[in-house]
Amino acid sequence: MIRDNQSYVTKFILLGFSSDPTVQGFLFLVFSILYVLILIGNVTIILIAIADALLQKPMYYFIRNLAILDICYTSVTVPEMLVNFLSEDKSVSFFGCATQMYFFSFLGDAECCLLAVMCYDRYVAICSPLHYGTIMNKKVCAQMVAACWTIGIVYEFGSTVFVFTLHFCGPNKVDHFFCDFNPILKLSCQDTSQNEISAFIGTVILILIPFLFILISYIRILSTILRIRSAEGRRKAFSTCASHLISVSLSYGMAIITYLLPKSWHSPIVDKLFALFYAVLLPVLNPLIYSFRNKEVLDILSKRMGRKMNSQSF
Repeated sequence: MIRDNQSYVTKFILLGFSSDPTVQGFLFLVFSILYVLILIGNVTIILIAIADALLQKPMYYFIRNLAILDICYTSVTVPEMLVNFLSEDKSVSFFGCATQMYFFSFLGDAECCLLAVMCYDRYVAICSPLHYGTIMNKKVCAQMVAACWTIGIVYEFGSTVFVFTLHFCGPNKVDHFFCDFNPILKLSCQDTSQNEISAFIGTVILILIPFLFILISYIRILSTILRIRSAEGRRKAFSTCASHLISVSLSYGMAIITYLLPKSWHSPIVDKLFALFYAVLLPVLNPLIYSFRNKEVLDILSKRMGRKMNSQSF
């Protein structure tokens, strides 16, 4: 991957958000807090979903895997970003940059696929409830999750190699806070049209097609919910989809804006803000979305907290 390129560029410099030490100190504090919240929130979701017998259902199996993805996803970018806030040397090696892009991209792809799988789970639960236990058994759920990870791992390996075998002869300053596809591609002194076409096709396959699948599935789900006679039944059915709908809207909305809109709509600051949302803020929000909007999780949390308080008072 690095054979020709290292004769030109051996490292990249991440410009980040600001060169002002005061601003950097403030950002370090903010993102440190957000990163701790991401870890606490997602680890809590994982532990509850594993430990409680009431949550041994396919939906919570997928939520647990989503939490694992969010922890890995943010850990690819945030720790290095925090180091760069405090360090004068903001460089990353050529291989380190390629590695960061690869892991960030494949984890993002896996999350998009997992959200589509979670939609299928809701579709079967609402539209074919009598066959739900047969269709969504443990083996099928594990195979679906494994497929999500495999798709991202395989596709992004080829995509990353395709980018980092380009010639980079300077400059080497990346106007971003991590090694993302578009900012790196801009630094190549070689024709990148084939990379852009390949990236567009990959984005359509991995983002747009799953999004259309989710859209069609929710049209069918909504149609089924509206045919439920009781208002309480409709409310319960829709409440099981609400959290997923919010997560899908935020995740796919940011991905489509970032990777499918024309270049003329992009600027470095806009790209950084959107990347900040899906790389940091969304993993903070997901535990809140899937816990505070979920009665089962809230009931379990309140019971466990109540037991703990009672034992401490005793």
